[in-house]
Amino acid sequence: MSAPLGSRFAYPVMLDLVDRLCLVVGGGAVAERKVERLVEAGARVTVVSPSLTQRLLRLATDAQLRWRPREYVPGDVDGFVLAMVATDDAAVNAAVAAECRERGVLINCTDDPAHCSFILPSVLKRGSLTVTVSTGGASPTMARLVREELETLLPSDAALARSPRRRAETARRCRPHGRGAHPSPGAPRCLEGASSSSGPGPAIPSSSP
Repeated sequence: MSAPLGSRFAYPVMLDLVDRLCLVVGGGAVAERKVERLVEAGARVTVVSPSLTQRLLRLATDAQLRWRPREYVPGDVDGFVLAMVATDDAAVNAAVAAECRERGVLINCTDDPAHCSFILPSVLKRGSLTVTVSTGGASPTMARLVREELETLLPSDAALARSPRRRAETARRCRPHGRGAHPSPGAPRCLEGASSSSGPGPAIPSSSP
């Protein structure tokens, strides 16, 4: 029984991928971003693609990833714990996704949530602080807009590290002010009206613990 799209991706999680085998199918700009995040996370990355961007080629030359310079073939997912597909070929997406599901490998297909077993949220990092925003695949644009609003709210990690007063001010702006309270003046515009049903925006009910 299939669930509606918004409820399929309902369990947020942060993975320890240090020294774990991860596969990326595709060698373009989108694949480059995915590979860079995986390498930053300490994963052991293999890329399957006939060609690579200059950045990916440098990573391969520096032995930060393994490159299989060819098209994807059945069996490529064997031994991997996670796979990402970043091609514009729907047939490749479907083939990789089907093989991953058969083998219990986590799969993400760019802009193709129907073939994903996990999706990637919009991410904001400030030093050791990581903030992620997701709409469960329903509206990546909305997730990006909310993240961009949060970027204006949270100072840089360098500013936070230098100034305890800045940390306290940021915490004050983010802290709820009680039931029915309006967001502080510094709150993101996309959150205005979230604390009160009488505000200009739609009310957002608080979730139960």
